[in-house]
Amino acid sequence: MGLAGDLLKNYEFEIADLSLVPSDGGRFEVTVNGQLVYSKLQTKRHAEEGEVLRLVKKLVV
Repeated sequence: MGLAGDLLKNYEFEIADLSLVPSDGGRFEVTVNGQLVYSKLQTKRHAEEGEVLRLVKKLVV
């Protein structure tokens, strides 16, 4: 399904706005409701499986 699908499936009613930004240069950022949840540029690593979902859960619960 992919990350966007997982986020919307699990948090459909809590998320008003979802932005996933892939681009060249190693940038991958996830923003939910205007708040940066995960940034590959800041962490200097790929997100582990389930990590972004856990971070979103902390934000919306």
